[in-house]
Amino acid sequence: MNASALAPSAFLQPLPLVDQDVLGQLNVSGPRYTSYPTADRFVEAFGPENYRLALVQRAEGAGAVGGGIAPLSIYVHVPFCESVCYYCACNKVVTRQHDKALPYLEALRREIDLHVAQLGRGQSVSQLHLGGGTPTFLTDEQLEQLFGWLREAFRFMPGGEYSIEVDPRTVDEARLARLAAMGFNRLSLGIQDFDPDVQQAVHRVQSFESVAKLMTAARASGFESINMDLIYGLPRQTPQGFARTLVQVSALKPDRIALYAYAHLPQRFKPQRRIAANQLPPAADKVAMLSRAIRHFRAAGYEYIGMDHFALPTDPLAVARRQGRLHRNFQGYSTHPDSDLIGLGVSAIGRVGAHYSQNAKTLDEYYDALQRGTFPVVRGLTLTRDDLVRRAVIMAIMCQGRVDIESIELAYLIDFRKYFGYELEQMTPLIDKGLVEMEPDGVRVTPVGWYFVRAIAMVFDRHLQADQAAERFSRII
Repeated sequence: MNASALAPSAFLQPLPLVDQDVLGQLNVSGPRYTSYPTADRFVEAFGPENYRLALVQRAEGAGAVGGGIAPLSIYVHVPFCESVCYYCACNKVVTRQHDKALPYLEALRREIDLHVAQLGRGQSVSQLHLGGGTPTFLTDEQLEQLFGWLREAFRFMPGGEYSIEVDPRTVDEARLARLAAMGFNRLSLGIQDFDPDVQQAVHRVQSFESVAKLMTAARASGFESINMDLIYGLPRQTPQGFARTLVQVSALKPDRIALYAYAHLPQRFKPQRRIAANQLPPAADKVAMLSRAIRHFRAAGYEYIGMDHFALPTDPLAVARRQGRLHRNFQGYSTHPDSDLIGLGVSAIGRVGAHYSQNAKTLDEYYDALQRGTFPVVRGLTLTRDDLVRRAVIMAIMCQGRVDIESIELAYLIDFRKYFGYELEQMTPLIDKGLVEMEPDGVRVTPVGWYFVRAIAMVFDRHLQADQAAERFSRII
């Protein structure tokens, strides 16, 4: 059955108010499920040789009967930033010394060459994303050089999605035109909030007027899609102040909007220690911001993709959701569910077949591995059959808002109700609270359940069941 026919009405209805008692009970810590199992489950027993063999398996599969395998997605991590944003949880190097990019580019070239040695030259690529850090820390010449190496190694398909994250403070109209000329056709602008008081609190000051000017320039340069990142739950944010940002963002009409809940984990991320916890909005205000954002963007013509993404109806992300092709990977929601993801750069995460991998998190360790001629993979995971079944269920919940029991049974040859008997029992409190509905042929997330979709997915997470370690994650709201 086409998954689009199963798309839940939760996507189409405004989210109702949340009972405060329910909020208190379910505003727990939990994964965002950009993968299952989650990255904290990766093990050091998975190393460079395991990753190399995964690439070999992919290369051999490309010659299989039936026309080969899906094109690749590529993620390149550029860790450098000129200044620190206090909310940031990314792997980054804060420096104004731009010559530090030179050895990093050379390391990236070596890592690309290692992949070509295993995959062969000319593997098809339909998605490229440069993230960070701040990719525009690199000069235009350095970005052109990097894109050139990638084009020599891989075959970039016409009509693919080739995107770059941009700190609006690092570009002007001329730079945007240069990025478009390189071949980037999608742009992601880090906004977070236009409120000057909030910007001061998180050490990221950029005016609405400057961003509006860049939006106009990006459109003129021919970018096919522009995304804006927003964060709710930042210090000094209020529902009233954030409402003004929502109006400003919708006036600029980006093609996509990513609306993330701020995850305050100062014990893990040192820059967040500069944020005063008493300046963070309470959970009820965060719910109000989320609910208002969903209603506002829906009224402005956006489709609610799920959890933290919105898109205009013509955007490929919205089309993929309607057609049941939506997926989540390490960058969030994606339109290419069958693509292997090659992660390049320090700390980058990838997926090849049934294998996850992550590169070294420090520059010294990353450089050392590549100088020795080995992949800089320091940990990863090979998924078990149980992992694959649960991943399918969790991704259905996160992306379609519904699990079709028959589809899971046919794909994995299981008796769903027997296999997940314990989990279905654990659903009872969620059903009683009106977050989930059991149907004769499936499990459906209700409109109010979308506030807590991560908690619903957690029921099927065997690893969380085993050690009750949810506290390592951010709060759901």
